[in-house]
Amino acid sequence: MASTDGRPRAALGRDKIVSGAVELADEIGLDPLTIRRLADHLGVRPMSLYHYVSSKDDIVDGMVGRVFDEVERPDPAAPWREAIAGRARSLRAALRRHPWAIPIMESRRTPGADILDHHEAMLATWLGTGFPLPLVARGVAVVDAFVYGFALQEAALPFGDGGGGDLTEASERIIVPLSPERYPSLVRFTMEHVMQPGYEFADSFEPGLDLILDGVERSAAQTE
Repeated sequence: MASTDGRPRAALGRDKIVSGAVELADEIGLDPLTIRRLADHLGVRPMSLYHYVSSKDDIVDGMVGRVFDEVERPDPAAPWREAIAGRARSLRAALRRHPWAIPIMESRRTPGADILDHHEAMLATWLGTGFPLPLVARGVAVVDAFVYGFALQEAALPFGDGGGGDLTEASERIIVPLSPERYPSLVRFTMEHVMQPGYEFADSFEPGLDLILDGVERSAAQTE
């Protein structure tokens, strides 16, 4: 059977639909992704998708699961700090590839096994530390908030995705004309830090992650 544009129709299935949706969202974002646009992207009729998925929400559940599949699952048998840091780096990398996913990664009401298995591995790693449960809860929340927040900032940076050159250009346009008398801290920070040679916003990720994990370790030591 031919597709809507006369080409042979590729075999359709849930995996193909989800893969196509991820690919399309990477190009246009999540909000503009409709069943009709996805069907056009896949070269099929919109109603044919409903043989394999129930709704756009069903597709988005699969898309989020697909992103989680790209994230390294921490190994509960590994040293906890190494495992959690590795997972944080991998999550950030996945979100850079799929920035549309940042606001919805933890929002799914009907998570699939891929999402649940990932969270099981992460929590098993944290609980394997022997830290008190309230500290584990804070560690999970703060590390994830840092990674998601950092990825969101990277995606939103003007004129670039975190590279210093483009951000320096933006700073020259936005900050340099400002009055240092009215905005002394903003001008000083930008001129003496952001606009210095070699500046990269991305360079703050590792030190920031270390600050958080150092804090978790100090809190754990204080509870012993």
